[in-house]
Amino acid sequence: MIAEWNRLPEPLQLHLAQQAFGRATETIAGQAEVLAREFETGTLVDRGGADALRLFAAILRAICPDPDLPSGPFS
Repeated sequence: MIAEWNRLPEPLQLHLAQQAFGRATETIAGQAEVLAREFETGTLVDRGGADALRLFAAILRAICPDPDLPSGPFS
């Protein structure tokens, strides 16, 4: 599989890596939101966790492009 990856043109590799990073970021941010709701509903003991998780999710989304938006030379 690595050999196949290395055969891809570098701009395509970069584009695919950016898309993967964006999707991973959204997954992590989404999980932070789920945990924040768990604090709010009382499933988990809240010691400021919901606000911290929402801040974390917002930071992730601010530093990473939207994975659904076209970017790079192959968009």
